[in-house]
Amino acid sequence: MPSEDVTTRRVFLGAAAAAGGGMILSGARADQPEGKSPAEGKEQHEEEVSPAEDLMREHGLLNRVLLVFDEYVRRIDGKGELPPEPLADAAGIIRRFVEDYHEKLEEDYLFPRFEKAKLLTDLVQVLRAQHQAGRGVTDQIRQRATAAALKDADERPKLSASLRAFVRMYRPHEAREDTVLFPALRRIITASEYDALGEDFEKKEHALFGEEGFEKMVAEVEKIERALGIFELSQFTPRA
Repeated sequence: MPSEDVTTRRVFLGAAAAAGGGMILSGARADQPEGKSPAEGKEQHEEEVSPAEDLMREHGLLNRVLLVFDEYVRRIDGKGELPPEPLADAAGIIRRFVEDYHEKLEEDYLFPRFEKAKLLTDLVQVLRAQHQAGRGVTDQIRQRATAAALKDADERPKLSASLRAFVRMYRPHEAREDTVLFPALRRIITASEYDALGEDFEKKEHALFGEEGFEKMVAEVEKIERALGIFELSQFTPRA
């Protein structure tokens, strides 16, 4: 089994559990062993995130960027304000984190294993093609995420079409991976190989983004959401 890591990237703490094994608390805890620092005690209760969970929560980050794209489509349709910086930043996250990191993990570590096992090969073929198509659409969005393009009446509909195409493809794309591809991974690799994937993913992330790379990306997306006024979750609740 892989060794435990003190970074928050691959771990999360459980809530208090009073039965048998004592309580798990963040910070100072009632069950802290005598002579142990809070950090040392915390490490004993850390639980690693599996490779599938890791990829799926990165899909959650992607979904938040898709909401940003939805907001720009809404504003284009309603002739609203179109600040270039949040859109450029969102497209930059897609390129850096989703395409150059997350999708590369799938292409380098997952897809070849399914192809070798001759399992879900038709699905893998479509997913590969969609990755490539998505990069082309991201290029279009980045080219039009400028003040000049957003003010151009001829360019705005083109941007809207690119945003719509990206969202339309990636929502079913990630849903199919989450519900079909990722659950099937355990069928074609051993438990030890599955655990080792998590270590490989973490090494790649640290090499590209440093410690807590996922958390940094979430913070970047939150900043974009706040700039556009779409951060508060309650605003998406339907009114009775």
